[in-house]
Amino acid sequence: MKKIRVMIVEDSLVIRTYLEHIIGSDTRLEVAASVSSAEEALRNLNSIAPDVISLDIRLPVMNGIDATLRIMAERPTPIVVFAANVDSDKLNISMNALRAGALTVLEKPSGVTGKDYDRIATHICDQLVAMSDVKVVRQRTSRTISDPVRDTNRNDPSKLMKTPISRADRFRVLGLVASTGGPNALVTVLSKLPADFPLPILLVQHITPSFLESFASWLEGLCPFKVLIVKGGELPMAGTVYMAPVDHHIEIQAGRISINKAPLESMQRPSGTLLFRSMARTLGPRCLGVLLTGMGDDGATGLKEIHDAGGHTIAEDESTCVVYGMPAAAVRLGGVSESLPVDSIGDRLAQVVVSLQGESHA
Repeated sequence: MKKIRVMIVEDSLVIRTYLEHIIGSDTRLEVAASVSSAEEALRNLNSIAPDVISLDIRLPVMNGIDATLRIMAERPTPIVVFAANVDSDKLNISMNALRAGALTVLEKPSGVTGKDYDRIATHICDQLVAMSDVKVVRQRTSRTISDPVRDTNRNDPSKLMKTPISRADRFRVLGLVASTGGPNALVTVLSKLPADFPLPILLVQHITPSFLESFASWLEGLCPFKVLIVKGGELPMAGTVYMAPVDHHIEIQAGRISINKAPLESMQRPSGTLLFRSMARTLGPRCLGVLLTGMGDDGATGLKEIHDAGGHTIAEDESTCVVYGMPAAAVRLGGVSESLPVDSIGDRLAQVVVSLQGESHA
């Protein structure tokens, strides 16, 4: 079987050596090139023709965002970003690299002797293998990383109506689930919702655990809502995104948000399926479920349960998914009321929720 060719872009010799060892030890992968700068990577991009790129976010001259933009314009290639730690500055750069076209962010390995080395090494290699299969598209170098909260370009809601919503429905909670490609998709969806959106939002995003707190801060800065990591027992309120904590499921029980460490569902904890399932059981037709880009099938079964309970379900359309895995699984199960491109989902939610909530208070 042909090995997956990886280009390593890392200015630290120590980390570069760790990555070479980790990648070289995996029978699925081979190190096609190992360079210390984005400039060197770009000079050799066409001749090396890697299947996937491991990219340091902090490079000596050209940073990871600019490097990502150039790569996606000149020779689109799947990019996995590595960050050394998770302070807000580096996390912002890493997340903005995702908005520029990178696929996921991983924490750099700290050495080959740590107690978690085997787990970290396996995760890195699995991610490189999975991302190498993603079909990325060419982007213009002039693309800018704008502030979506201030973006006033909105789709015409009249063009979004696909499935009639019963006027008897009165929604109480919106559930969002995302994985690979999720950070950018979430910004796109949440920034299109009005600041007075009347529902609390419960979120499961699969992300490297050490990035969670900084990710929540980053997301809050790019959408009109507070973003809180759930501690358990919260009464969900409008104007707030409640995000699943590290290694815990979140559920709605008796009107409050609970957390637990039940077994993994679809190899995930937190699991989108368990969130959606609890919403379906507790709220029935009074809940909305949205399943965004991601590998695997987490969330799909739960989304169908919301659909079968009379709730409304939206899946991100294949045309905008970084990875059309989770939404595709939900479509196959018959659990999707409508599939929409990611940049239409926020407007559609505002249309069906705000208009109906307005009627209920008329």
